Amino acid sequence: MKNVRLYMIFQWVFFLPIILPLCLIYGAIRGAIQMAERVMEQIVTDIVPQHETQTSVD
Repeated sequence: MKNVRLYMIFQWVFFLPIILPLCLIYGAIRGAIQMAERVMEQIVTDIVPQHETQTSVD
């Protein structure tokens, strides 16, 4: 029979309710920041005119 480490089970049961919400909050905040950065980059590329090289036909 497999040896069950009760101390490790206790640690997981005790710390999981603390760690899981922190990870979810951190992930949500990080995702929101990354999405805001992407939106700002898209706004800049849409608004700021790019220096396009015009080809002239001679």
